[in-house]
Amino acid sequence: MKRFSTSFGVVKAVESANFQVRRGEIFGLVGESGSGKSTIGFMVVGIYKPTSGKIEFNGKDISMPARKRSKELKREMQIVFQDPASSLNPTKSVADIVALPLRTHKICNSKEEERTRVEELLDTVELPPQDFVLRRPRDLGGGERQAVAIARAIATKPSFIVLDEPTSALDVSIQAKILKVLVKLQRELNMSYLFITHDLSLMRNVASRVAVMYLGKIFEHAPTHVFFQNSQHPYTRMLLSSAPVLTEEEEALKPKEVKSTGEIPSSINPPPGCSFHTRCPFVMGICKTKEPKSVMTESEHYVACWLFVK
Repeated sequence: MKRFSTSFGVVKAVESANFQVRRGEIFGLVGESGSGKSTIGFMVVGIYKPTSGKIEFNGKDISMPARKRSKELKREMQIVFQDPASSLNPTKSVADIVALPLRTHKICNSKEEERTRVEELLDTVELPPQDFVLRRPRDLGGGERQAVAIARAIATKPSFIVLDEPTSALDVSIQAKILKVLVKLQRELNMSYLFITHDLSLMRNVASRVAVMYLGKIFEHAPTHVFFQNSQHPYTRMLLSSAPVLTEEEEALKPKEVKSTGEIPSSINPPPGCSFHTRCPFVMGICKTKEPKSVMTESEHYVACWLFVK
């Protein structure tokens, strides 16, 4: 759980979020703005410290801020932020930005080895080194900036990367290129991704499992093909039924339309019971007073909804 104190009270940004990212997989975490998905990513890499609960990595508790984590752990876990313009130092060259983690972790033994490694990393993210090493972030397009951020993230050869909406700030044509690079790197380097996004259709194509969040809680998670073909939580079905599609085949896979009413409640004063009950067309009395536990409805498919609690 992660709480934030405000002048209005305590906000539970994340609560009841239990999931596991397996080695070498892309796990998709989907939710609307304010659902708490980025907060989870920031806790995983140590930017935030959870107020309760536990985060484990390779069986070890890492529920502490980044400053208290070992250098070995920091090498293993990296993050790519949503906005590359604000995540890159505007006063540094591309070469210096990509070389920073190499220097911090003393990965290279000489300037020549560092220069060679930087050029390799830029090649890996499809940026010709001869054209980019001396440029600064202000001289780059959005997609090029994000490619530099990705090169920096993989410099330490991490096994796990948090991708916090890495394509949402980019033009559609550039999104496809960056996504292609990310998927290629994940497969070649056998990395694990926690891929945070609000774009459900994106997850259909890249993730092996998907979880959907609402007001700081995970309502449903399942293998991707099950998630899209047999979604069960009313909120998930509402999202999927309203998502735009391009083909008749995709249209046929959409669940029957689920209409919700009202607006998303305030995270400062969430409703009791199931936090979706104020908008759910299937609401029952128990939904208004008791929060449902997550139950397994089929293999690896978990749903937190009273419709499925026996």
